[in-house]
Amino acid sequence: MPMKEDMIAIDYTQDGSIDLKGKSVLRSKTGCWKACSFLVVYGIFERMAYYGISSNLFVYLTKKLHQGTVTSSNNVTNWIGTIFITPILGAYIADAHLGRYWTFVISAFIYLLGMCLLTLSVSLPSLKPPEAKEASTQQLVVFYTALYILAVGTGGTKPNISTIGADQFDDFDPKERALKLSFFNWWMSYIVIGSLFAFTVIVYIQDNVSWTLGYALPTIGLVISIITFLAGTPFYRHKLIKGSPYIRMAKVIVAAIRKWDVVVPNDPKELYELSLEEYTKQGKFKIDLTQTFRFLNKACVDTGSSTSDEWMLCPITQVEETKQILSLIPIWVATFIPSAMIAQINTLFVKQGTTLNRSIGNFNIPSSSLAAFTILTMIITYIIYESFIVKILQKLTKNPRGITLLQRISIGFIIHIVIMIVAWLIEKHRLSVAKKHEVPSSIFILLPQFILMGIAEALLEGAKIEFFYDQAPESMKSLGTSYSLTTTGIGSFLSSFLLSIVSRVTEKHGRRGWILDNLNDSHLDYYYAFLAILNVLNFIFFVIVSKLYVYRAEISNSLEVLETNLTEKKENFK
Repeated sequence: MPMKEDMIAIDYTQDGSIDLKGKSVLRSKTGCWKACSFLVVYGIFERMAYYGISSNLFVYLTKKLHQGTVTSSNNVTNWIGTIFITPILGAYIADAHLGRYWTFVISAFIYLLGMCLLTLSVSLPSLKPPEAKEASTQQLVVFYTALYILAVGTGGTKPNISTIGADQFDDFDPKERALKLSFFNWWMSYIVIGSLFAFTVIVYIQDNVSWTLGYALPTIGLVISIITFLAGTPFYRHKLIKGSPYIRMAKVIVAAIRKWDVVVPNDPKELYELSLEEYTKQGKFKIDLTQTFRFLNKACVDTGSSTSDEWMLCPITQVEETKQILSLIPIWVATFIPSAMIAQINTLFVKQGTTLNRSIGNFNIPSSSLAAFTILTMIITYIIYESFIVKILQKLTKNPRGITLLQRISIGFIIHIVIMIVAWLIEKHRLSVAKKHEVPSSIFILLPQFILMGIAEALLEGAKIEFFYDQAPESMKSLGTSYSLTTTGIGSFLSSFLLSIVSRVTEKHGRRGWILDNLNDSHLDYYYAFLAILNVLNFIFFVIVSKLYVYRAEISNSLEVLETNLTEKKENFK
């Protein structure tokens, strides 16, 4: 019979989780979906706030600020790019200085400041441009300052909210580890509800009622989301601040370079490493030496120098953590092109919609609202995938996830190729109707590309976040999450770059360019065909790098434990 002390020890989390005061936390009173429910409610209202601005920003720039198609598209994608690049800084501050919770809270209030200023800029007569007149320099400065304050705030919230959620599950407990495998899918499926509200109700209010109310509602939504997050504070589990991941990696690289001429012993036992007890105390995994990036193994060769010189001697686990982050880079690069495709939803897809028949009786459909079909498709796909497809695949593959994360990402890549081919065909049809001066086709001819985008994103985005979180070392989880977010940011900048280059090149020597303010005089179909070819080339690159990728060891072991656990449950059920 277990002793009382053992039972108490078992009820405490085993992964080093603490409360805000630094004390160990009880498993039964904290974490899991009890804590995550607050995070999900936050996510729903925050998505409503973010998409309430981003979904119709292109329309505001063209109709209210009177900017051209290429300029507006680039301004939107550059802003979105910034929003998804700043998480690198947010992840660094969380991992190295403030921890995830306090980084998130401070950033959330910066986010709210940006939202309030943005609402004022579209409401006050002195800050918004008069009808049919260009905005003054002062008005533009206030508007863009608000947008980029908002971007700075999201830099601290985005990489930490889903990471805080995943931290609520103890990796050392098989049951909680199993729950964590489905966390990212359910997280994504719930928070897109807020996105759906933004793409329908908020967009309609902005187009048909007023921009003031259309921006005020997302701001109120953000207030509700922050209050909800703070209300869940007593239930959250937190991780110890483990120092800057960038400094830890830099130490490994510098130590290896300083010992470039040192021969690495064949026996790993001759290399420098901390004791297992030291890692257990910190709630970390000890990682065995691998032969990838072999040059870095020189960092853990003890040449007799003092172990206090961390820029000369690093333990094996620190070296392996650095390798794990570096090994993610090829997969990370492969996600840039699909992320650039996502940017089309808020820019060129919306512009296409403005040229088509948007009326149903007396009701005019806002062109930005078609993205609601993307969100609806994402929700349906998440639910079907998690509730049915995963269970079927588990039986076929014996993998607790059904298929590997990279296999799931590859399916998303293939669908992105199909999306651009479909968009090319639809635009060819739209242009042929326009050139014949016939009645414009219904806006619903664009539905296939929006629906396919929803399926692709449901498969790709959830898997991407989970992959970079899971494959990042324990001490660098926020950095891993920021990897998945920065792909969207870089993809947005890449979209701006491609659009500008193609527009400039195709207008050379007095030719009519592919992308003009009047889409009926443009050749957007050629541009979509170009993007389809880029996606094909990128998919080939992804297949090569994913074949070479080796999943990190402790995750593989955890999956084996879970697989055994699932088998035992089935046996007991029989």
